Amino acid sequence: MDSTNTNQPSTKTTNSGKHALLVAAGIFLSRIFGLVRARVFAYYFGQTWSADAFNAAFRIPNMLQNLFGEGALSASFIPVYAKLLAQDDEAEAGRVAGAIFALLALVVACLVLLGVFAAPWLVGLIAVGFTGERRELTIQIVRVLFPGTGLLVLSAWCLGILNSHKRFFLSYVSPVLWNLAIIAALFIFGKKHASDTQLGHLAMMAAWGSVIGSAIQFGAQLPTVLRLVKGLRLAFDIKSVQVRTVTRNFLPAFVSRGVIQISAFVDQGIASLLGFGAVTALTNAQTLYTLPVSLFGMSVSAVELAAMSSAVGNQADINAQLRQRLNNGMQRIAFFIVPSAVAFLALGNVIVGALLQSGRFTAADSNYVWAILAGSSIGLLASTLARLNSSTYYALQDTRTPLKFAIVRVTLGMILGYTFALYGPGWCGLEAKWGAAFLTAASGLAGWVEFLLLRRQLNSRIGQTGLPLIYSCKLWAAALLGAAVAWGVKLLVGPRHPLLVATLVLAPYGLVYFIVTAALGATEARALLGRFRRLAQR
Repeated sequence: MDSTNTNQPSTKTTNSGKHALLVAAGIFLSRIFGLVRARVFAYYFGQTWSADAFNAAFRIPNMLQNLFGEGALSASFIPVYAKLLAQDDEAEAGRVAGAIFALLALVVACLVLLGVFAAPWLVGLIAVGFTGERRELTIQIVRVLFPGTGLLVLSAWCLGILNSHKRFFLSYVSPVLWNLAIIAALFIFGKKHASDTQLGHLAMMAAWGSVIGSAIQFGAQLPTVLRLVKGLRLAFDIKSVQVRTVTRNFLPAFVSRGVIQISAFVDQGIASLLGFGAVTALTNAQTLYTLPVSLFGMSVSAVELAAMSSAVGNQADINAQLRQRLNNGMQRIAFFIVPSAVAFLALGNVIVGALLQSGRFTAADSNYVWAILAGSSIGLLASTLARLNSSTYYALQDTRTPLKFAIVRVTLGMILGYTFALYGPGWCGLEAKWGAAFLTAASGLAGWVEFLLLRRQLNSRIGQTGLPLIYSCKLWAAALLGAAVAWGVKLLVGPRHPLLVATLVLAPYGLVYFIVTAALGATEARALLGRFRRLAQR
């Protein structure tokens, strides 16, 4: 990391911090309910073949959401739409928003229809190890999920509108409704279909709950969007220069997301060869892994994308604004991601046990997911910082450079992942199922390569950026010290209920990290301490 000097936060940076807090609050609530959903699902399904079928099926239509949704659409749409708002051209902004919605709805409708009919082929492609009942159940669930996923893609259009108008909370908290619908379906039908022979039917009910939740999530955002967008008119206006800019930038972002999805499918395909439960364990680990990425990486990146896209002035002024925002954003991200990575590596079984261990999900399952989570922790910081660096490229209306480096990352990840997952356990004298941990470790290494390439190219365009070396060392030292204290507490507590263990172990870990970083002068720790003091004085 560079030992670059950082400026004091400006008013705009402070506002970005507040906006990021709103995004983080919305994501936190949605992720908390996502964890509740995962816990309820684990309670009824454990890591059975029915759970494998549901999780594999869910990834297929979820591809649509990831391809067309927040990543690709935000990268191409927000920079253009936010720039029009900054120029006070609300009429043109409304025309662009309407045209993009019309085009998006048409394309998504065609792909949903195609996905429903092509479900058997898709399942055979990405779940090569599934046969018999597991394969048939996966196909049925895919066909149910596809239409709901189309609605989630349209929700991403709402997110782009809301973020550009700095209405961050609603778009990120609305997935709570989607999670609640699935949880409700599991509770309503869980008692009746909890036996081993009825789990397939319960999985289908959860899939229908997902579809209903998708409709509710989209409907919750739409009224606010309609109030914000002036002159919204749905029309296939492909002659507009602004619409063409969005569609032109969309393609590289779409391909970039597609490359990442191919990597995810390859990972799942490899996991399907590692025995029953591997696909579900990988999914559970990814659910936990994406929590800090979403809370801290996505919250900062989402706010900074809209803010960076609104930067005005000559190129030197714009570059200066981008450098300041990028550096401050990376420091905010690292402050939270570093302790998350150390916690996943050192205390992962405590975290998994507290969140998922109940019913069919046992302590052995917690340890298995912990191993996969520990592998993921290797690339946690890199992948989160890469998201913010990619947002800087998007603000410059450059979606091609992130695509180029995403291809490098995915290619390297697939080569390393295949080699590590299939041969790593044998090299270490372990069962084949532990290859899932080697798989996530390989992805982490590839993530670091992508981040370093993004950062080097960006520095050549806007000037030197990066995390100060001393600052990084302070964060890692504080996190490692906190983990040592937490391990000592864990040994003293011994075997207890997972929730009790998590409370007694994780609380000292977070407290030590916060105290040490504040004592070492970390700006983010002192800012949090100031907020706590103001709250205490009220």
